[in-house]
Amino acid sequence: MVSCKHQEQHQWYEAKCVWVHGPIIVGAGPSGLATSACLTQQGVPSLILEKSDCIASLWHHRTYDRLKLHLPKQFCELPLLGFPENFPKYPTKHQFISYMESYASHFSIQPRFKQAVQSAEFDHVSGFWRVKTQDSEYISRWLIVATGENAEPVIPDIPGIDKFNGGVVHTSLYKSGSEFKNQRVLVIGCGNSGMEVSLDLCRYNAIPHMVVRNTVHVLPREMFGFSTFGIAMALLKWFPLRLVDKFLLLVANFILGNTDQVGLRRPKTGPIELKNVTGKAPVLDVGALSQIKSGKIKVMKGVKEITRNGAKFMDGQEKEIDSIILATGYKSNVPTWLKGCDFFTKDGMPKTPFPNGWKAEKGLYTVGFTRRGLLGTASDAVKIARDMSEQWRTIKDGNNNSCNSHVILFKET
Repeated sequence: MVSCKHQEQHQWYEAKCVWVHGPIIVGAGPSGLATSACLTQQGVPSLILEKSDCIASLWHHRTYDRLKLHLPKQFCELPLLGFPENFPKYPTKHQFISYMESYASHFSIQPRFKQAVQSAEFDHVSGFWRVKTQDSEYISRWLIVATGENAEPVIPDIPGIDKFNGGVVHTSLYKSGSEFKNQRVLVIGCGNSGMEVSLDLCRYNAIPHMVVRNTVHVLPREMFGFSTFGIAMALLKWFPLRLVDKFLLLVANFILGNTDQVGLRRPKTGPIELKNVTGKAPVLDVGALSQIKSGKIKVMKGVKEITRNGAKFMDGQEKEIDSIILATGYKSNVPTWLKGCDFFTKDGMPKTPFPNGWKAEKGLYTVGFTRRGLLGTASDAVKIARDMSEQWRTIKDGNNNSCNSHVILFKET
């Protein structure tokens, strides 16, 4: 039996197979919301499937309390609706979540929550995408992958960590240094999260030992009262990338001093070029460097082995440790559920580099995989909506469907 009705909650659970006239979007984070909003503006309906119980679940559940946007708000806005004017230059975690919720409300975006996509595969016989969750199958001409670069935490395999007597937690579960008062804490990772967690730990009289295994660029968050990122974006309009990188490093050394002297060796490649090529962002310092210089944050070489009560390091040192925090970042989870598709690498990133990685074949699109943050997400979302609107109008003009809903539920009989 076929029922053509609007999205009422009780009806969803009766459905076994769901036909979606517009695209299926996997993920209700900033990428999924931005794409849905841009599609709405173009008159294209869509359906978002989200595995958690809320929008922007990474921000809700996997971020620490003191987190703020690393970039000024004008560089973190989604298309068509900016931040409220009364928000500060660097909005807090809770303000960003509030913005996301207002954004979804403004564009009447209603994801279907608690729908964990188990597989998505193109059916060559029918010419449609079949997306399976734990209790339904969704069918559409188009699939938009919006799960992003940071879907799952990276948990490294460190020798001996299973024998450690203390607690081990990834930053995705870290909330505040109050849980680690007066402890000796090993922070593995020296990116923005590792630096900020170490700084937060200092405020609760913990003693962070931050592991710096590789080279890292540390830049001041602001230069001469202006956002470092904003200065870089402005200069790139007029000057070559490598010249801008040299300028940033010259000013950074003037403001911060030689970071090599405190164990933070700079890469040979400049900060913007490195970000574009590898996705590794420079650290924007918000106070951790001064704590490193004062000795409150201990910089350690790479970990050789975790022992029952501490750690051995590559330089021969051994320290007693009470807890371990893994500031080891996140990764894409696309390879675990997108089947029969060679558009993504084994690491879950599009093989086609920015700015052309947003569109694949057979109605497959990707958003939020640019390694360029929310600016890249906004760019992808606008391109996808424009491209898809042309297809949508062609199909709509050719169909005389009396049903007003963009979702049709095929119920079990």
